[in-house]
Amino acid sequence: MSRRLFIGDIHGHYDALMKLVAMMALTQSDTLHFVGDLIDRGPKSAQVVEFVRQGNYPCVLGNHEHLLLNAFPDENPHLGAFQGWLSSGGQPTLTSYASTEALLEHVEWLKTLPLYLDLGDVFLVHAGIDPRKPLSQQSQMDFCWIRDVFHRHPTPPLAGKCVITGHTITFTLPGVSPGKIAQGPGWLDIDTGAYHPKSGWLTAVDIDHELVYQVNALTQAKRMITLEDASVFIEPAAVRPRKKRRAIAS
Repeated sequence: MSRRLFIGDIHGHYDALMKLVAMMALTQSDTLHFVGDLIDRGPKSAQVVEFVRQGNYPCVLGNHEHLLLNAFPDENPHLGAFQGWLSSGGQPTLTSYASTEALLEHVEWLKTLPLYLDLGDVFLVHAGIDPRKPLSQQSQMDFCWIRDVFHRHPTPPLAGKCVITGHTITFTLPGVSPGKIAQGPGWLDIDTGAYHPKSGWLTAVDIDHELVYQVNALTQAKRMITLEDASVFIEPAAVRPRKKRRAIAS
C-alpha cells in the first residue's frame, strides 16, 4: 500500500535527513512531502535543498525560505533583509554554498514553492492558517509565520482535513516533551526541533499508517513508533499568547 510521508523542519541537517530517508525505505508508490524550513541554522542547507529539488518532492514555503527570498529580491541582496536573514540562522546556509551562482539557482527554485498544498484529507502548510479568514484572504505571513491564533483556535481550522504544519517547535507548546509531536483540533505539528540542542529530533509521519519515523541529528539515535505514542494533544486554551517580537523564528 502506498504511503504519504511528511517530514518536519530540517534546518540544514542533511545527514539526519539521509538517515531518515533510508530508515523509511521509500518505494515508487510512496509520496514524500516537506513542510518547509529546509534551510538555516544547520550546516548543509545547500545539500538539503538540492535533494528536495532533484527529487521533485512536494514542498511548501517555510518562513526561513521566506526570509531568504526577501534577502534576494533579485541577483543583488537587499542589505536590510540580508542582514535579517543572516541573524536568523542564514549564515550557515550561506557558508554551505560553493558560490553565489549556486545560491541564486536555488533561490529561483524556492520562488516556485507553493504556500500550501491541499491533498484532500490533508492540508500541508508551514506555520498554519488564520481560522478567522478564508484561504483566499490569507497572506504569506499567515501561512509562513502564524502561531497563537492558529494553535489557540478551539475547533478544527478546516473541516474534514488534518492540517499538517511545522514552524513551531513542539516542545515549546504546553505539556510537550522534546521529540514528541503536538496535536490539536484538526492539526498536527511535526517540527520536533532538529537543530535545537534541547531536542535534535527530525521527524517524518506516515499519515496513512499512523507511523512516526525519527532520527536525532545530535545523537544519531533512531526510532519508529506509532503516531498515538508519539503525539501529545494540546488543549487550545492552554496555549499562552507569545510576546510579540520581530519576525525571526524556528
